[in-house]
Amino acid sequence: MTFSTAFDHLPWESWQELTTTATPADVRAALAGSGSPMTRFARLISSAAGGSLEPLCQASHRLTLQRFGKVMRFFAPLYLSNECVNNCKYCGFSRDNPILRVTLSVEEVVREARALKDRGFRHLLLVSGEHPRFAPNNYIADCVAALRDEIPSIALEVGPMEEPEYRRMVQAGAEALVVYQETYDRSAYTLVHTAGPKKDFDWRLDTPERAYAAGFRRLGIGALHGLSDWRFEATALAAHVDHLQRHCWKSQLTVSLPRLRPHAGEFTPFTQLRDAEMVQLITAFRLVFPDLGIVLSTREPASLREGLIPLGVTHMSAGSHTEPGGYTGAGSENLHRTKRGKIEALSDEETGRHCATGQFEIADDRSPEEMARVLRRLGYEVVWKDWDSALSQPTDHQPAA
Repeated sequence: MTFSTAFDHLPWESWQELTTTATPADVRAALAGSGSPMTRFARLISSAAGGSLEPLCQASHRLTLQRFGKVMRFFAPLYLSNECVNNCKYCGFSRDNPILRVTLSVEEVVREARALKDRGFRHLLLVSGEHPRFAPNNYIADCVAALRDEIPSIALEVGPMEEPEYRRMVQAGAEALVVYQETYDRSAYTLVHTAGPKKDFDWRLDTPERAYAAGFRRLGIGALHGLSDWRFEATALAAHVDHLQRHCWKSQLTVSLPRLRPHAGEFTPFTQLRDAEMVQLITAFRLVFPDLGIVLSTREPASLREGLIPLGVTHMSAGSHTEPGGYTGAGSENLHRTKRGKIEALSDEETGRHCATGQFEIADDRSPEEMARVLRRLGYEVVWKDWDSALSQPTDHQPAA
């Protein structure tokens, strides 16, 4: 049973009720490990638990040290293209936004990757808008293949694909797939996705399972906070984690909890996730799902990121750019502007620009080197590389499957 098949039959009302009716005694019981995973999670993100952040933080810190030690895995996003056929009201790449766009050539992607490699990164997340003409699947596979001998760990955050297409990506050298549902609220999803293939809620919901069947060894999911009630989004994300841990158990799983950031276009978030609630959310995921990877990006401000490090975070980006060519200026000679799929002429001022428009504004602009120093000062080891394809190759004592 896929998650989309189960989704509408899950006890959402019961879980939501727990987030509002849980008592301090219920929270203490959840901290002690009493109850099913989803019952515990609902109680740990409840209003009552919001008044018990200190014990949540202490327990989460202890458990993180037990499971992961004092290490932090670093990665960097590398944007291939900001062309997109989807109209997503909350995204800077939305097809209706008259932004400066570009799709990097494979050679330019390699140039960007080498610049990141020189900064220490060995784990890259390739990101692209969804556009079958500018960024078709064979182009993405070519980018992966061009990087595989230099970058040990390549993850993808691109438009959802069918299982056979994902197999091609794995064969090309990709080992991780990241896909955010954005919002698990069906009504909000319909409201903000007004055009393009991303309108299909269930198709996107089952993407991690298609990727798992294709052989990806890591799966990343998440909800974009600002589109619906944060406690519902968190509960749905936890239910998704619970499902994937039972059905896709051979793959490592991570979650990301991004909050909406300013971007091209006009969109005001429907809801807010406050800093204290972010703390509560991270600790709840760590306490209920001890082996889950938790990702914290440069969307969050520097002071908050430092405060969240000991509470359960295992993966961080640093020195990020959200525009294609952002690390080297690659692609600047091919900039163009599109609106509703039509290419428009650039103004003289726009022609002089060196980079395409980014997906959103980052909040923590510290360099990778500076971020690494911060972590070392806090007693953490920075892990730039934790995987190599040689680890999965058959040996004399391990025949190929």
